[in-house]
Amino acid sequence: MSRDRLLTRPFVLVSLANFSNGMSFALFLHFSGYLADLGANDTQIGLIYGATAVASIAMRPLVGTAMDRYGRRPVIIFGNVLNVTFILLYLTVSALGPWVYIVRIGHGVAEAMLFSSLFTYGTDVIPASRRTEGIAIFGVSGLLPIAVAGVVGDIVLALAGFRELFITAALFAALAFVFSLPLEERKPETTDANRPKGFWSIVRQRTLLPIWWMIGSFSFVLTGYFVFIRRYVDDTGLGSVGLFFAMYSGVAIAERVFLGWLPDRIGQKRVLFPALGALVAGFVVLAGATSWMGVALAGALCGAGHGFAFPILTSMLVDRAPEGDRGSAMSFFTSLFDVGTLIGGPILGALIDGPGWRAMYLFSAVFLAIAIAIYAWWDARVMEPRPDVTYSAKGT
Repeated sequence: MSRDRLLTRPFVLVSLANFSNGMSFALFLHFSGYLADLGANDTQIGLIYGATAVASIAMRPLVGTAMDRYGRRPVIIFGNVLNVTFILLYLTVSALGPWVYIVRIGHGVAEAMLFSSLFTYGTDVIPASRRTEGIAIFGVSGLLPIAVAGVVGDIVLALAGFRELFITAALFAALAFVFSLPLEERKPETTDANRPKGFWSIVRQRTLLPIWWMIGSFSFVLTGYFVFIRRYVDDTGLGSVGLFFAMYSGVAIAERVFLGWLPDRIGQKRVLFPALGALVAGFVVLAGATSWMGVALAGALCGAGHGFAFPILTSMLVDRAPEGDRGSAMSFFTSLFDVGTLIGGPILGALIDGPGWRAMYLFSAVFLAIAIAIYAWWDARVMEPRPDVTYSAKGT
């Protein structure tokens, strides 16, 4: 029997749009270095990223509701226009002050719209029979930019400066807009059975609570390298941003391309827990790194964890959330990355300014290990059949 086709025209187009947007976004992995050049310390950097996250989080209910009521495409198009505009405004930032917060917040709102809408559109066009594999493959379009943009950013900054980096990011944002234009609407048809219940109803859904906890904890620790890896490299002189993320995304992409079928074949949790364990190990290695080889190994381990953890958790979410509320579910799901930055930025930044890099990465490893244990217990409990109700994976 033939398998459902995965590489359809809508899937390819949204993947290209996601890749281009990802390139634009990932070039800002170097942005903490620009803030440091302006005189910001690590705590201030964390606060700037945290302010961006607040705006992104505040937008998520509106974004999720708009996708479910009006469709994915209007959010994608408007988000692209906003993204190009605010990236170009970075060219006007020359000192710390209110303006840098305004530009960062505008950029964060645009990325919140695009991250939610492009990913929701991607899950819409993936066959249910190949959901985890399809999400994993689609996710390559978001992971590949981490490797490529890290190296491109190193080259641009070595040959020119941050002004040219911002222009390069704006060009990739414009390319994402071009790939988004041909996308046709993919909003699910509304029936009495799948009529949207509303953003906050989905947030409170019992079977989704452990997923919110795990992705939130996952996002909290990711702040340790997505926000601060540039500062780590500058402070310690170990490796480079490009090296870490080349190993990170290289391993994650290899997993998804060659083993993306594994969770659907042997079971999601049998793959999820070893993946999360690899992420814990990556933080431990990064804490003890003494050469570029330690940074490279840490990148590979963290990439191995991310490579499987994110698509598995996303697939679980799509399986459990009602179809009519998928936009709201995906919007809240992606907002937890901003929540992680909001909380993790100031906390991890303060640890860096205090006891230092080693303490921060060891703290991240211990925190994630505890979070995994809580998730394992909680998810097993909520997914047990309850004798007092009719059980449904999509219900409460």
